[in-house]
Amino acid sequence: MSAMTMAPRRDHEVSPGLWALAWRRLRADGVGMFSLAIVIAFFVMVVASGLGLIAGDWSKEIGINYAPPTWFKDDVATAPPPGTPEVKPQDDPGVAAASAGAEAKADESSVVDPLADVLKEVRSEAAKAGPAQVTARLDTLPFGADKWGRDVLKKVIKGSETSILVGLASAFVAVLIGTLLGALAGFYGKWIDDFLNWFYNIFTSIPYLLLILAIAAVLNKKGMMTIILILGLTGWTGTFRLIRGEYLKHKEREYVRAADAIGASNSRRMFVHIFPNVSHVVLVQLSILVVAFIKSEVILSFLGFGVPVDVVSWGSMLNEAQSEMILGKWWQLAAAGTAMAILVTAFSLFTDALRDALDPKLK
Repeated sequence: MSAMTMAPRRDHEVSPGLWALAWRRLRADGVGMFSLAIVIAFFVMVVASGLGLIAGDWSKEIGINYAPPTWFKDDVATAPPPGTPEVKPQDDPGVAAASAGAEAKADESSVVDPLADVLKEVRSEAAKAGPAQVTARLDTLPFGADKWGRDVLKKVIKGSETSILVGLASAFVAVLIGTLLGALAGFYGKWIDDFLNWFYNIFTSIPYLLLILAIAAVLNKKGMMTIILILGLTGWTGTFRLIRGEYLKHKEREYVRAADAIGASNSRRMFVHIFPNVSHVVLVQLSILVVAFIKSEVILSFLGFGVPVDVVSWGSMLNEAQSEMILGKWWQLAAAGTAMAILVTAFSLFTDALRDALDPKLK
């Protein structure tokens, strides 16, 4: 046999699937890919922070209070640490010792203090030592220090871990609830659809920010898990509306009717046949809610309903920065605001690119 007859026959080529086509369109979008790179960089930073590879010592006081941003090596001797009283000439230990000696000589008839010599020596040593000084290396503070002398850059990195984890976890909870309820309402219809729509209307009739603030005030317990539950249990309405509409449309399609004809159960038709065809809506909703919940966590922490005092987030940093701005200390506000703006903008642009790539009308 010739080599030509040994070659396998190819009557047709396998056409790419939905995800392959979506990835191809996404790679062609330069803005989307650049935004994806920024989002991945933030996620890598969050993982490294969670593992303690970076910003593990964010709470350590390594600089002077309100140290300004410094990009060059500079060993600076500063004023006494906070709480050290100002030493006036009349309060100087040497002057006090001399005065005490003069008073003792003037009153030789009084009772002699057995500790006079010891106290005189202590005062003399204190006079030689002078007030305590603090030396800080400002080359490690490119974004300055806060009121406790902690590195603002490390606080931003550690704060990104809190804000992004809260955004991801609460978005997952909200999408899970919205997808499940939307699938039940759209697939079964009738009284189930009526009941879930009534439940949906209750949540949407209350302004969203007012709703989460009210729930946060009622719970009166700070912590990441509390914020995740608050945002996740109140942010499912948009996903519910979209998934319900998709299931109303897909349950009448031929492939679902064929699955019903061969005896497929309701749960199999809902989550094995229909769900893969609406998963792109779920993915886009997940990315949209991550951005929304990061901003919501910042608002909650800024208003004092968010993370506890021993946990740092972008919202808590902005809360601290509002009092610092009065003193003209702007760098913590600029650092936290810039980091949040970069991530939110990149995530929003990536969400737009992902939505265009997954749109079935573009196939």
